[in-house]
Amino acid sequence: MADQMDVARLRSLIDDFLRDAYQQHGHQDLPALCGQLHLPEPPPQEGHSKHQRLKASLQSCPDGGLEAVAEAILGSQPLAGWERNRLEDVLWLGRPHVRIPGRARRELAREFDLSDHLNYPDRFMALLSRFWDLGDDLRGSWDLSAQTLRDEIQRHVIRFQEDWTPEYLFEQLHAFEAPDPRFGFFLEGLASSAALPDEQAQRRFVELANKHLQPAGAQLRLEGEQDGYPLFQLVQLGQGTGRRPRNLIFATLGKPDIRFTSALDNDIEIAERSDQVLVYDRPVGKNGLLWHELLAWWQETREISDPERATWSLYDRMHASLPPKSDGQKNLFWLYHNIYREDLGAVPALLPEIWVHWDPRTVRERGALALQNLRMDFLMLLPGNRRVVVEVDGMQHYTRKEGTVPDSAKYAATMAGDRDLKFRGYEVFRFGHDELRDRDGARPVVTEFFRTLLDRSSNGPI
Repeated sequence: MADQMDVARLRSLIDDFLRDAYQQHGHQDLPALCGQLHLPEPPPQEGHSKHQRLKASLQSCPDGGLEAVAEAILGSQPLAGWERNRLEDVLWLGRPHVRIPGRARRELAREFDLSDHLNYPDRFMALLSRFWDLGDDLRGSWDLSAQTLRDEIQRHVIRFQEDWTPEYLFEQLHAFEAPDPRFGFFLEGLASSAALPDEQAQRRFVELANKHLQPAGAQLRLEGEQDGYPLFQLVQLGQGTGRRPRNLIFATLGKPDIRFTSALDNDIEIAERSDQVLVYDRPVGKNGLLWHELLAWWQETREISDPERATWSLYDRMHASLPPKSDGQKNLFWLYHNIYREDLGAVPALLPEIWVHWDPRTVRERGALALQNLRMDFLMLLPGNRRVVVEVDGMQHYTRKEGTVPDSAKYAATMAGDRDLKFRGYEVFRFGHDELRDRDGARPVVTEFFRTLLDRSSNGPI
C-alpha cells in the first residue's frame, strides 16, 4: 500500500537542507544549485540574502515537484545517515510498499542465523550503512573516544560473533520500529547478491524470511536475476501476475508482423511495417511503468532532447493509434492526460491499442481456435506486477450488421476473453461507449475511476 505523501514534512526537510546549503555557497552559485536540485530560478540578488533567495525558490516550487527535489538532494549531496533516512522515509512512505508487522519482524530476527552474511563482512557492513544510521557523523565530534554504532557492530557482530544475537542487532538498528518501506528494502538487501554472492545462501535466507512474511501476507519473490544471481523482491501476496512483461507492443496502426530472433529467449522483432507499432523493450520495475519512464525511452530512441516537444510527440503518436470512430476511447485517453497533466511523470503510462495475444494466422484461418481479444484498448502496468486492462465497449461488442441486430455469440466471446485474462492475472475494467461519448460529461466518471484505481494500486485487485 502507499500512504499519502507528507508534502508539508517533505518541504520542511528540504528547507532544512537549504538552510545549511546557503552557508556553503555564494550568491553567484545559487542559480546553478537550484538547477541541480530541480528548483525554480531564485530571485535576483538585490536586496535578498542567500537564504531568502533559496527560500523563495522553494516556496515557488509546486508540491508535485518536491519529490524530484528530494531525489536530487539524495543523489548529489553528502548527507549524514540520520538526514538521509528522514528524507527517504517521507519519500518511501508516499510510494507503494508492503506492510510488515512488528511480530513478523521480531520472529524473523530471532530465527535469523547471520553466519552466511558474516562470510562477507564488508558487504554486510555496506548493507547496514545503506539503510541504517550507524552514527558515522560522530567521527567529526570533539570527543575522540566516542563509540559509533558502526564501531559496536564491528566489535560485537563481526569480530566476536557470539556477542550479539541478530535480534539484539535489529534492536540497535531500530529495525523493529522502522517504517515499513525501510525494513522491506533491508530484507531485499539481505536477500541480494550484493550482500550474499552465493545462490544457496540467498535461497536459505529467503526461505527463512518467507516463513515469517507469508502469514503476514507478504513474500520475497523471485523476480529475475542480477549479475547471474537470483533477484528477490518483496511483494504483497495475491497481487499481480508474478511475472514482468518482456515486450510491450502498443499504439499499433495495424496487425504487427512479428518474428522470433531467438525462440529460446522469447526475443522478437517487428519484421515489416515497424513504423506502425511501438515496442517498449526496457525492463519494467516493481513500481510498474510510469509515464516519465515511457517518455525517457521515447526521447532516447527518437533523439528528442526537449522534454516538452517529446511529450507532445509521444502523446500524438499514441493518440493516432486510436480508432477514428471511437470517440469514447479518444475521450478516455485525453481525459486521463488532462486530469494528471500537472503530475503526469509520476502516474502510470496509459498504453493504447496494446497487443495481449498474437496469432500469425487470421481468425478465418484459425476458426474456432482463434484467440479472443488479441488487442486491448488500454493497458496500465501498476505496482506489484498488476496488469490493468481498460476497455471501451461500442455496439460492435454485442451486435452485428452495423449495430442493428443483437449478437449473443459476440457478447459471449467477449466475456470468455475476459475470463481468460483474469485467470492469467489481469484486471479488466469496461466502460460503455455512451458513458464516454461526451467529454465534459465523462470527466467526473473518468476522474473517479482513475483516482480509485491509482489510490488502491498497491492494495491488490479492486
